[in-house]
Amino acid sequence: MEYVTAVPHPRPEAAAPARSGRRSLALALVSGALGAAVALLATRQRWSEGTATVAGGAFPLTAKGSDVTGVPAALAIVGLAALVAVFAVRGAGRLAVSALLALSGAGIVVASLSGASDSSALDEKAAQATGDTSAAVASLTHTAWPYAAAAGGALILLAGLLALRYGRLWPGMSGRYERGGAPRPRRRAQAADPDRPEEMWKALDRGEDPTGADPA
Repeated sequence: MEYVTAVPHPRPEAAAPARSGRRSLALALVSGALGAAVALLATRQRWSEGTATVAGGAFPLTAKGSDVTGVPAALAIVGLAALVAVFAVRGAGRLAVSALLALSGAGIVVASLSGASDSSALDEKAAQATGDTSAAVASLTHTAWPYAAAAGGALILLAGLLALRYGRLWPGMSGRYERGGAPRPRRRAQAADPDRPEEMWKALDRGEDPTGADPA
């Protein structure tokens, strides 16, 4: 009678967390990196424009996102650094860095939406152009770039929320562990070759006969 050994198959409930970890990791990396790039790009674009009256004529004025507020650009850099640091720490440290990543995204959203209707940067430029501290800009209009920066912040916020939820399933930067989380086996030292000259000299130093002959 022949006996057939059954090969155990991985349980679906055990493989599900691993798949969730890989998918959330990929989504967080793409969202965080793309969000930081969009936020940084948007702050370098024109957010608002208007005119100031100078010597009876209209003088055009424009304000970039960095002129309106420097918060989105600074938080985008913080968020990008936090996204990288998530993989350098574990446990409570990873939780704290994930929270910082999420807060960076939320801060970008709030600052960008607040700057979408801000006119203080153009008013300051109008005062400099006219020499009148009470001068205000006229025909004020805003572009869509503040909302693009807010969208970038929302992507960073999504990356932070994913890190808070699934970060415990993500691998770290340490090379000691493989994907399965088990420590890599140590390499065994190769056995010394007794026929090598250096090994024969070592045997002589120990008082042994390297030829293997019996002294008796």
